Amino acid sequence: MEPWHEAKGRQIQYTSVAGYFLQDDPDTNPSGFDYAQHNFGLIDRKYPTDDEFDPDGIQSQWQRFSEWVHHLNHDCGKGESTRYKVVFFGRHGQGYHNVAESYYGTPAWNCYWAELEGNGTITWADPVLTADGFSEAQKANSFYKTLHEEQSMPHFESYYSSPLKRCLQTANTTFGTLKTPPKHPFVPTIKELFREDISIHTCDRRSTKSEIAEFMPGWNFEDGFTEKDELWQADKGETPVHQVARSKAVLDDVFTHDGSTWISVTSHSGEIAALLTALNHRPFGLSTGQIIPVLIKADVVPPAPSSTTTATTTGFTPEATCEQPPATSLPDGGCVCSSTASNIMPLPTP
Repeated sequence: MEPWHEAKGRQIQYTSVAGYFLQDDPDTNPSGFDYAQHNFGLIDRKYPTDDEFDPDGIQSQWQRFSEWVHHLNHDCGKGESTRYKVVFFGRHGQGYHNVAESYYGTPAWNCYWAELEGNGTITWADPVLTADGFSEAQKANSFYKTLHEEQSMPHFESYYSSPLKRCLQTANTTFGTLKTPPKHPFVPTIKELFREDISIHTCDRRSTKSEIAEFMPGWNFEDGFTEKDELWQADKGETPVHQVARSKAVLDDVFTHDGSTWISVTSHSGEIAALLTALNHRPFGLSTGQIIPVLIKADVVPPAPSSTTTATTTGFTPEATCEQPPATSLPDGGCVCSSTASNIMPLPTP
């Protein structure tokens, strides 16, 4: 499909279309859910196109689902006001920051350790994958390979990644050795706004464009990708409202300019949660290395009232921190610092 010219400069409304993946079902428990045990969650069902496309019942579930999605995009009489895409959101494998948070505990991590570059033994500023993280990505590589070969699951037409190193490594390990169609090679695009929620943690600060280009040679950067990280701030983090707004902005950009139907996005737990919110999908938490596919319906609608929240400049607020490892934490996420034993309360969300 061509870029969505009808949507340029207009408002897009997203619907996560239920009834196709187990993750859409409120009865599916996200805790412990493993995509590799459930065929990525694809539900075994019939589609209206089955009788014509597969009269002998020999096509795989993925082939029949792909044909149905093609029908939705080309034969449903909606014109150019509606488009459907199948987007797989993959969380990066375990990084060294995940190990550090588990070691110190979340309260001490949030209030002190996460603001440092590392602890002298490991570094968690824009961290790389651990050995377990690479194993999680290799598991995804093997599962994709099996589905492509045995069930003719469609290959992705476009690949996107957060600019943070753990995502770059995850995407490269997952897809870099797969045999892809010549028309749709694995040449990812790095997009700024697919990054994790932007907190004062150094694991949320990306490297420079030059460092990233050296780290993953040959990958594409989106237009306008800056040399330095201009979003991360050492004393302020973005609000949840801001994160959802910039998540919708990056979805709008992809849907408007990328005509692909099958898309992979390698990102983070917090960012995928915000993307699911922007897509009106139910909450579905992902552990490291997990993947969630979503059938997305996008409609061009009349413009919504203008908002003062933008995806780049507003919506940041000071975050609580301590000068030493904290004594404890507060139920609302504030810190009780060891040095003064006085409470540091997080500021309310605007």
